Amino acid sequence: MSKRLTHLDETGAAHMVDIGAKAATARKAVAGGVIRMSADALAAIKAGDAPKGDVLGTARIAAIMAAKRTSDLIPLCHPIGLDSVDVEFEFAEGGVRVTASASLTGKTGVEMEAMVAASVALLTIYDMAKALDKGMVIGEVRLLEKFGGKSGHWMAPD
Repeated sequence: MSKRLTHLDETGAAHMVDIGAKAATARKAVAGGVIRMSADALAAIKAGDAPKGDVLGTARIAAIMAAKRTSDLIPLCHPIGLDSVDVEFEFAEGGVRVTASASLTGKTGVEMEAMVAASVALLTIYDMAKALDKGMVIGEVRLLEKFGGKSGHWMAPD
């Protein structure tokens, strides 16, 4: 079964999807990723002793700001009024895991906003800690879960 790509018109040209007739519903998306780094860099972040200051606090603010600007970054995303953006950090073996969620009551989903938030949080951690470890690796950025809209609830397989 092939699905029609909604951002392409009948001629194959890119266009913004018309959401005008859609009903507003509660929607939420959760995305995550990880940044792997040296033990020294991780210890400095945990201790709040990185050269540029509060790494995770700065990354949280950057992620929230980025989520609000998603439509400026992704060409066919609708500008939306987010109700909430939440960013959490978990220290893991060899790195930091980021989980970002975005929610609203609206006519379109917030998957891209959650993924942009997670990505920018990871990039900000890199920027804030690069003096300690230039070889950090960002990966595993993906949608973890979404709620609402026509497709309902979806969860990433483990």
